[in-house]
Parts: sequence; C-alpha cells; structure tokens
Amino acid sequence: MTYRSWQPAPRRRPRLTRRGRIALLIGAALAVAAAIIVPLLLLGEGKPAPEKQRTLLIPEGWRSGQVYAAVDRSLRLAEGTTRKAADSPAAALGLPAAAQGNPEGYLFPATYPVVNATTPQSLLRYMVQTAGKRFGADHITAGAQRNGVSVHQTVIIASIVQAEADTTDDMGKVARVVYNRLAKGMALQMDSTLNYALGRSTVDTTHADTKLDSPFNTYERAGLPPAPIGNPGEQAMAASIAPAEGDWLYFVTVKPGDTRFTADYAEHQANVQEFNAERRAALGQG
Repeated sequence: MTYRSWQPAPRRRPRLTRRGRIALLIGAALAVAAAIIVPLLLLGEGKPAPEKQRTLLIPEGWRSGQVYAAVDRSLRLAEGTTRKAADSPAAALGLPAAAQGNPEGYLFPATYPVVNATTPQSLLRYMVQTAGKRFGADHITAGAQRNGVSVHQTVIIASIVQAEADTTDDMGKVARVVYNRLAKGMALQMDSTLNYALGRSTVDTTHADTKLDSPFNTYERAGLPPAPIGNPGEQAMAASIAPAEGDWLYFVTVKPGDTRFTADYAEHQANVQEFNAERRAALGQG
C-alpha cells in the first residue's frame, strides 16, 4: 500500500444564492446613499429655513392714520408704534421739503413686501420713495406746471379727487371743478376736507360742520387745504394733471353711480334736494 503525505483540501469560495446576491447589492447601495446623504445633512446643518415673505396692501385714498394702523398689525407691533416712528425726526423718511415733515399724501398706495427684518421706518420710507418716483415723473411735473400749481399742490388736489369722486370716470370732472373754483377765487366747499379735519368719513355734513375752525374747512377758507387729506393713487394723480374739459362749478353724488356736474347753482340745488330725498329714504326717514 502506498502512502501520500496529508495536505489540506483546497478552499472553495462560498457561492451566493440569488437571494444572497440581491441582499449584497442592496447593502452596497445603502452604503453609497449614506455616504452622499450625510455630507448633505452636514452642509445644511445650522442654516435657517427660508423666510416666507408677506405683503401689505395700502389701498388708494387711505389716510396716514389708517396706514400706520395697518403697518402695526402687519409687523405685529403695539398700536401707535408706527405713528411714533413717523413723527420722529430720526425716521428720515425722505419727504419733499413742501410736505414740511407730514407724510400725508406720500404713503403711496401699493402692495409692499414685509419680512421679519422690516421696521416701521423702513416700510414708511419705502412708501415715500415710491411716491417720489411716481410723483417726480416728468409728465407729473409738466402737468403741474401746465395747471399753474406745484407738484405738492397737485398731490393735495389728487387727494381731494380721490376722496370725492364716486367713480374713476368722475375723477377728471372733480379735478376740473377744483381748478375752476380756484380760478374764480371760490371756496372749494368739499365735504371730504371737513371729514378729514373731524377724523371721520360720511356723506352727511351739517351746517355746524361748515363753521368748523380748521385750516381744512374749505367752506370757510378759500384755496387749497394746507396738506393732502389722504394718499392718492395714480388715477387720481392722472386726473389732477389732466382734468376733463368743462365749466362745472358744482357736483353732488345723488346716489351711487349718479354724480351730477353743473355750472348752474339753481340746478345744483335741485340735485342736492334730490340727494337729500335719496338719503332720507335710505335711512328710512321717509
């Protein structure tokens, strides 16, 4: 019998079943994915989520007090905070010299962006800058010169037009009444200026109201009021630099959509009587 020296049998590489091969591939893929995701997570660590921008709408014709209140609400500030900011010389809103520090008329109606860093001063300054760009345009300056008034006076007229006109189509006619009355040295007799002085909005004006001691009482004082009575929009400004042609001196909105313009005082009085009748009916006063 022949003997051979003992040697270990050759080692065989393990063979994977189909299920084993799939598990191995999945494990490798997860390892690669982890290698990619972890650095991405590390890169994003500590970064704040993108801030969602809000907006603040300032409608045409709003008075400064309404704007201040809206800014307080939008920025979640205590009531009166924005008014104090507007009154503070440190606010440096960039108002024109003719405004004499009064923002009324220059808080331009538009939609403004609001973020967490927005302050009352920055927001009001943005509104004033926007008004400066719109009111400082060449066609506004040329229109004011053509009408024999300053740009600031045009803003005052536009604020009255914005408050008095029942519709956009009426704006040009209301502006013409203002210019016609100024040319004749007549008191403007605009209820909107009385409402501004009294801090209200109404179509009911009493005889006592017309005796109010105020520079905004255009029943007692001839000429324009000393400042705008609200913040006019572009349409009111456009009407104020290019008023409609007509000889009208009077107007009254008898009912919504029915504003009557005339140069005849007797006809105007008849229109006012009709307005009063409509008003009594609306209030149930027969």
